[in-house]
Amino acid sequence: MKNPLAIGMIVLGVIMLIWTGFTYTKKEKVIDAGPIQVSADKEKSVNWPPYAGGILILGGVIIMAINKRTS
Repeated sequence: MKNPLAIGMIVLGVIMLIWTGFTYTKKEKVIDAGPIQVSADKEKSVNWPPYAGGILILGGVIIMAINKRTS
């Protein structure tokens, strides 16, 4: 029986190796003086190191190997 956790870890690891981060835009208030409000779009980014994807792939492979050995 295949372990869905191991497969999910491998798939997520491959995705993390291909895309090493993403950027999104968030609206933030710059000035809030009573009825006057000024907002600005601020760009935020989320990045992770490429080796994190490799660790997930390796962990998924190890879990699958342990699962096959005990079955």
